[in-house]
Amino acid sequence: MISAVQDTKGSSKSFPKHETRHLSEHKNIARCARFSPDGKFVATGSADTSIKLFEISKIKQMMLPDSKEGPVRPVIRTFYDHVQPINDLDFHPQSTVLISGAKDNTIKFFDFSKATAKRAFRVIQDTHNVRSVSFHPSGDFLLAGTDHSIAHLYDVNTFQCYLSANTPEIGVNGAINQVRYSSTGGMYVTASKDGAIRLWDGVSASCVRAIADAHGTAEATSACFTKDQRFVLSCGKDSAVKLWEIGTGRLVKQYLGATHTQFRCQAVFNDTEEFVLSIDEPSNEIVIWDALTADKVAKWPSNHIGAPRWIEHSPTEAAFISCGTDRSVRFWKENL
Repeated sequence: MISAVQDTKGSSKSFPKHETRHLSEHKNIARCARFSPDGKFVATGSADTSIKLFEISKIKQMMLPDSKEGPVRPVIRTFYDHVQPINDLDFHPQSTVLISGAKDNTIKFFDFSKATAKRAFRVIQDTHNVRSVSFHPSGDFLLAGTDHSIAHLYDVNTFQCYLSANTPEIGVNGAINQVRYSSTGGMYVTASKDGAIRLWDGVSASCVRAIADAHGTAEATSACFTKDQRFVLSCGKDSAVKLWEIGTGRLVKQYLGATHTQFRCQAVFNDTEEFVLSIDEPSNEIVIWDALTADKVAKWPSNHIGAPRWIEHSPTEAAFISCGTDRSVRFWKENL
């Protein structure tokens, strides 16, 4: 666990070898991915405006050396309801609902329990490009990070949109690249185009800490909490991945040696928070660091043609997804 962040003397852990498999091809760039909280499903969104839903057990079956049943199809649903590229996805914490945020200024709700449903059963019409979405752990609220500098908070039952009254002055370039709730919903974090990471109170929606130049003048492209809500991991177009202590706003770790200046690069923890994963765009590699020592412990060819656009780790096991400029979706899992 990353919470043992002070005692970092000692050697780095080695990241286990993984096997990888091409899962599916979108008709355009694969731009984002999200696992369900139970780790049983993963969804991908594309510039082709479609969303694919995969069942993890079927992916694993497909990766077995001798599949007796013939070809296994891991894609169990495809949703077509947006008219612009998909930016982000999230799963409802308790029910079979997947949400998507897209460049067409909408958030769409899909019920994946129904095999025939291709279209959304609910739509939130926002005023801005919806760059990022995050469900509150209760499932009753969702946050939309948009071209607006303040996250839009929606009541899922009434579609009422709330904006905090006491918001900080944010300049012209405050568009949000990513918004993520903490594990309890007590806080949320935004990563913005102006290079800032901002922490917000989950109840009052007021900004409790702004780390103004978290990534200098470069865009902050991703941000997420550790499970214990003590730290935030951020990534930016300055090619830095950084760990921040929430209580003080102090920079605790830097994970260096991966170049990402072009795309909306993600930095993520593995399921145990022992490792950090991100992308080196020029070499087209996936880079892995020991979370505690910040040593680089692995660099693997991504197997994509051109740099991966997104990396997302399973919350429950040693497995992750990479999405490519080459339109493909790849699954990675630990060699057992």
